[in-house]
Amino acid sequence: YCGVDCQKVHRKQHKNLCKQRVAELEDELLYSQGHERPEGDFCPICTLPIPLPMEKHSVFVACCMKRICNGCRVAAQKRGMFDC
Repeated sequence: YCGVDCQKVHRKQHKNLCKQRVAELEDELLYSQGHERPEGDFCPICTLPIPLPMEKHSVFVACCMKRICNGCRVAAQKRGMFDC
């Protein structure tokens, strides 16, 4: 803006856009803070993150010493793979 008066005149036109942009900037800040989950929190079969709490949404498979998500476990059982 060329000055405070110009900014006040145009405020009504830009108010909603400015609020939306502020929300976008806040989201970008939150998502860029670098909080990442460890490698063991991802299913080794589908590579998706296992939802929290992990104990409720996954099983530990002793043969490969890995935790797999319930979706992959059910898919394996449907294919007849019951031993692992």
